[in-house]
Amino acid sequence: MRAESPAVDRSAFQLLGQYWMLTKPRVTQLAIFCTVIGMFLSTRELPSLQRVAVATLGIWLLAGAAFAVNSLIEMHIDRKMARTQMRPLPQGVLSPLQALSFSGLLGGLGMWVLYTFVNPLTMWLTFATFVGYAVVYTVLLKPYTPQNIVIGGMSGAMPPVLGWAAITGSAPAEAWLLALIIFVWTPPHFWALALYRLDDYRKSGLPMLPVTHGVQLTRLHILLYTVILVATTTLPFVVRMAGWLYLAAALALGGIFIGYAWRLYRAYSDRLARATFSYSIVYLAALFAALLVDHYTFG
Repeated sequence: MRAESPAVDRSAFQLLGQYWMLTKPRVTQLAIFCTVIGMFLSTRELPSLQRVAVATLGIWLLAGAAFAVNSLIEMHIDRKMARTQMRPLPQGVLSPLQALSFSGLLGGLGMWVLYTFVNPLTMWLTFATFVGYAVVYTVLLKPYTPQNIVIGGMSGAMPPVLGWAAITGSAPAEAWLLALIIFVWTPPHFWALALYRLDDYRKSGLPMLPVTHGVQLTRLHILLYTVILVATTTLPFVVRMAGWLYLAAALALGGIFIGYAWRLYRAYSDRLARATFSYSIVYLAALFAALLVDHYTFG
């Protein structure tokens, strides 16, 4: 019996790892980071770290539930794509019932944590985000329109609003301005991925912009949206939500992003599209970090 214990332990650990994969942890990390930034920007004083931790847990649980539902709905699509075919559901490691039960457990626990220990507004906003991503985006938009990532981007833009509401119990214009930045950031970020994964999306049957309207138009859209994004990121300075340090960082980071988008438009390569996608993640994290530093340095 003792000799079997390590194998049993490894099997249980591997199963937990498969459930963990359902939550799409790499995607969730950036969302949670923006959520926490929203918490700290919502007040001039440092928020209660206990409240930050509890709110982060509740929001993460509902985010994980949404990604699990997304994985369940797109299981047949994931089987066709090299990037996703090794996920637990396409591989048959987890069953649809297991994924649905796991999502229900995470979602229910997340709603209870937010309602009981944070506030009802945060719970309802997070639940609305869950519905927006798992139902509106995944079921109604993604399979039917090449503008799916544009329209559905609002659900992905909600993290700073959720964080702000968790600390203050309100969602003022400043919080929605942060959401607007993420909303405008999402299309060039995702389309860069879609360009170098073009064959995957053709196989999947999803009407992504480079599949339906071509690579050249997608590259132009990335450039135009990036220019709009940089203009949008100046708004926190314009409305006096942030100061000169943030503005300098936003323009520097945005200038680099426009440089990537311009090069991608002029001379495409998969390598450059990958680099643009990777930089877009660094860009958003650095932009929100600059907001935080500015807030507590000059606020």
